[in-house]
Amino acid sequence: MEQVPLLSVEHLTTVFDVKPRPVVAVNDVSFEIRKGETLGLVGESGSGKSVAAFSIIGLLQPPGRVAGGRVMFQGRDLAQLPEPEMRKVRGAGIGFVFQEPMAALNPVMRVGAHIAEALVVHGMASRTAARDQAIELLRAVKITDPEKRVDDYPHQLSGGMRQRVMLAVALACKPPLLIADEPTTALDVTVQAQVLELLRDMKKQFDLSLLLITHDLGVIAETADRVAVMYAGRIVEQGTVREIFHQPKHPYTRGLLASIPGGAAGSRLQAIDGTVPNLASLPPGCSFAPRCGDRIAVCDTAFPPAATGASKDAPLRGDEHSVRCYVTGGQP
Repeated sequence: MEQVPLLSVEHLTTVFDVKPRPVVAVNDVSFEIRKGETLGLVGESGSGKSVAAFSIIGLLQPPGRVAGGRVMFQGRDLAQLPEPEMRKVRGAGIGFVFQEPMAALNPVMRVGAHIAEALVVHGMASRTAARDQAIELLRAVKITDPEKRVDDYPHQLSGGMRQRVMLAVALACKPPLLIADEPTTALDVTVQAQVLELLRDMKKQFDLSLLLITHDLGVIAETADRVAVMYAGRIVEQGTVREIFHQPKHPYTRGLLASIPGGAAGSRLQAIDGTVPNLASLPPGCSFAPRCGDRIAVCDTAFPPAATGASKDAPLRGDEHSVRCYVTGGQP
């Protein structure tokens, strides 16, 4: 019997109502995450990755709004839930690690209070017991001397330690799904490696499914099971890590992989020509066409459909490999 996805995002579309006309930031995005799986959502800055994540958990601020699609989680469409019900899902059902801990943590609250608040709000512990659980969670995310650190303020911690606190807050209620939005941004290489190792450890310890949002393909290679490549608000390719890294089909995916440092000493880094298009004035056809060396005439007239071995209208399942490209599309 086929396993039901933990999270199924179906044709999600997010719009920002700005003048002179609305801007579509997430356009017809579909993917799913199964129990125990890590999906990496990768793309350049401005591709819509974080907006997609905020759309899933209902944290979009006006003028942003979900204009279409479904977000199915544990049998309910989150896109249709009223805000009081969504508050119950956040933290208890879906944990979220924000990109910048100093912006997400209250500077006048002790780190232990952040963790305790998540437990108390969701009825997981009394205020007295919540402090003890906060200490244990700080210990679980490998913060040294947690009995002392529980009373520190965010500014007293390093960037890596603040990110660990964010992870402790996100995991306090033991949610089945964790969304991590650029969890290693602005951290030095050594701390990045520690945070990634911690994510892998927590995934095993808490039996988590993980949506990992990043622009770093090295992070994807180390952490993810499957990859969704996003460009200008759309997913242009999906597949397993092995398929994406060894048999990339979309020209944008190939360009991202080619730009990873690692060539001969003194050689120039490869770059994708051009820049990410303005979402308010996308080209009429494939959004990547103006930067693509493989473009053909049809690329300038219509966005390509998803080519996959399964239904083109459904989210990917299992090991399916999908690409939206007229040149390299077809059966994987």
